[in-house]
Amino acid sequence: MSEHHTRAALFRSLHIPGTPLVLVNAWDAASARIVAAAGVRAVATTSAGVAWSLGAADGDVLGRDAAVDLIGRITASVSVPVTADIESGYGATPVEVGVTTRAVLDAGAVGVNIEDSHRAAGPPLRDVPDQCARIAAVRGAADAAGLPLFVNARIDTFLTGAGDVDETVARATAYLAAGADGIFVPGVVAPETISALVEAVPAPLNVLAGPGAPTVGELARLGVARVSLGSSVAEAAYAVARRAANEALGAGTYGALADALDYGTLNSLMG
Repeated sequence: MSEHHTRAALFRSLHIPGTPLVLVNAWDAASARIVAAAGVRAVATTSAGVAWSLGAADGDVLGRDAAVDLIGRITASVSVPVTADIESGYGATPVEVGVTTRAVLDAGAVGVNIEDSHRAAGPPLRDVPDQCARIAAVRGAADAAGLPLFVNARIDTFLTGAGDVDETVARATAYLAAGADGIFVPGVVAPETISALVEAVPAPLNVLAGPGAPTVGELARLGVARVSLGSSVAEAAYAVARRAANEALGAGTYGALADALDYGTLNSLMG
């Protein structure tokens, strides 16, 4: 069995309702090694953090080549499985999404997130048949390559205010039929809503967590299989840079740097 197959099988096995896989999303090799050293069982990228670190805005602005290059750097930097956030697929058509998928597989990722937000003018979410075609292209590219891939279909009904539980479940059902393995619903924090989704979606449910969300333990009791911190870790890191700049240029002090990881620790992680 190849290393890819081994990592892919491990990653798939970590999606257990009630014992959620906790993903502290990374955006570069250093952040990936930091969270891996903390003991995460897999590393997930955050498309927003990746885009920001490369000088682009989130939301289908970053080009495929730059995104895939960064994914490759992250997979090469850690020994645990890596799943990549590929936004809506870095391609206008299903064929182009398939090209992205093959490139991400070649970069070493064993999972992808693909979202149904529509960044172009028009409705906030893609039509279900359109998104199903894109998910099928992801699955088809992986099958053609003979490489296992965990496809996590992100449904942005709650994040955009474009739907409710019924709409989310309808989309989840269609996406699973198109080839998805798991369902990611960011924007839900109410326990009763999460419980309803766990009950109605016949696949591992992934939720986005952060301040104001239920704890990991509470999400486990609700039956969640995967918990992501998303872009919030990168946002917090960049907030330190802003506080340090404001403080140094204002009061002339350095308190924002008090809890920094020391040079030796960081350097040894990258050695």
